[in-house]
Formats: sequence, structure tokens, C-alpha cells
Amino acid sequence: MSGPQAYSAAHRLYVKSLYRRYLNNALNWYIRRDLWRQKAIEIRAEFERNRNVSDPRALAIILEQAEARLAQEAHPDPYRPPVFPGGTKWERNIPPKMFGEDAHHH
Repeated sequence: MSGPQAYSAAHRLYVKSLYRRYLNNALNWYIRRDLWRQKAIEIRAEFERNRNVSDPRALAIILEQAEARLAQEAHPDPYRPPVFPGGTKWERNIPPKMFGEDAHHH
């Protein structure tokens, strides 16, 4: 994996993105927020354990394993907000009302 160099701005953005994807995936599996919060704390602890890894090779292995685990644990039917791509209201073009309820048009 030839990713961004450790502790660069690109690396920090990548790790933040990975963290958010983990949290969003957990939110797909846990409906109740109190259960999700416990899982979020576990995810944060896992990221904190690897926070001070400075060896680029070890870091690349850790990130590769994290991506593989995220792909393996992905929810088969993830939540999508209705108006986002893939949502139930995506690209629905409901025509605006042209007349009021009491208007008579002939």
C-alpha cells in the first residue's frame, strides 16, 4: 500500500476518513444510540492504541488491515438518507403546485 506519508496532512485526512467510515458503519449495525456509543468508544480506543506508531511499514500494515476489516464488516444494507444518492427520494422531481387549492382553472 503506497499511501500518504505518516503524520503528513494527507495522512491525517486519510485516518480521519477511516475513523468516520468506521463510525458510520457501526451506526448501520446499531440502531440504539446507547449501544452505538459503546461501539464508538471501542473504535476510538483502537485508533488511540495505534496513534503513536511511527514506523511507516508498520503503519501501512495497520491501515491495510483496518481497511480490510472495514470491508469485511460492512453492512449489506447501509442506511442512506432519503435525498442522498441511492436514497428513496434521490432525483425525484415532484412538480410544484401551480394553483392553490381553491383556484378554479378552466
